[in-house]
Amino acid sequence: MTALLRKPARLLLAIRVLAVAVSVPVLMRLPLHRVCGIVAPARSRRRRDAQELSELASFILWLLPAGGPLVRQGCLTRGVTLYYFLSRAGADIELVFGVGMREDGADGHCWLVQHGQPFLEKQDPRPLFSELYRIPGSARAATA
Repeated sequence: MTALLRKPARLLLAIRVLAVAVSVPVLMRLPLHRVCGIVAPARSRRRRDAQELSELASFILWLLPAGGPLVRQGCLTRGVTLYYFLSRAGADIELVFGVGMREDGADGHCWLVQHGQPFLEKQDPRPLFSELYRIPGSARAATA
């Protein structure tokens, strides 16, 4: 295990992850360009290797359900929280928001993209959801 996930750094990281995750519902009430300004890193810190990024993502994905009733489950919390921490750790990722139609009405989804492909998704959301907004990984300007 890398230094990133050793005690006491792991405890501090867990507190930071849960703080971001808990704030997502309030954060998402803001206009998306404001959300972009808050969650997109001005610049990444030291670039971590693929193993460290994988460990960080696994830790976050393990921790989010453990947040209990304080952490709202779903793609918004998962996507925003992963994007916030992975982009700051040097991962070249983007956060995409999309909408799709179902028999009972419209549905939304957000997902991470890395190298043009969905990242950490069980199945490709692109056939089901049309992209509405993207928060890039390397710049603060978002596209609509």
